[in-house]
Amino acid sequence: MSPRQGLDRGMLLNAAAQLADSDGFHALTLAALAQRLDVRSPSLYNHISGLPGLRQELALMSVEQLGQALTVAAAGRVGSEAIQDIATAYIDFVRQHPGLYEASFHAPDRDEPQLAAASTVALQLLLDSLQPYGLSEADALHAVRGLRSLCHGFASIGAQGGFAMNFEPSASLHFTISSFLDGLKQRSKDS
Repeated sequence: MSPRQGLDRGMLLNAAAQLADSDGFHALTLAALAQRLDVRSPSLYNHISGLPGLRQELALMSVEQLGQALTVAAAGRVGSEAIQDIATAYIDFVRQHPGLYEASFHAPDRDEPQLAAASTVALQLLLDSLQPYGLSEADALHAVRGLRSLCHGFASIGAQGGFAMNFEPSASLHFTISSFLDGLKQRSKDS
């Protein structure tokens, strides 16, 4: 196998993300990536610091790309309209990039500054979108966790074929998010 000319870090990371998406995050090894790129495994070390470095880079890529998708979905909106579109974008991202999405949970260093900064972008977007609900800071953070859990669960169940009934999943998502937001409105009134 001769080394492939012109291999750069971006190509390597894109190939790794595609491999994770097609074969699953845990199938991503340096040997599998080298085979996909038609290079020898040691050549990868010119661009990454081993499998932990690759996983760190993919986690960052995942958080950044998901954050961008959510930002586009929420552009110019706040409140229920923004949250509905954010939830749809979140689930669409997971559907299109299941392995890359999973990478976000396997960063060797979750406190690495770039990853922390990218995570903060998505968090702030969600907090901004929830402002019309008049939640306290703590309640808003709980709401972000709840919304993320709803989206993650919905995406995970869908990926496993769990929505097999002849019933539109997007209608179920809209209903679920609306019910969640109604609960936030009521909590705000009760405070």
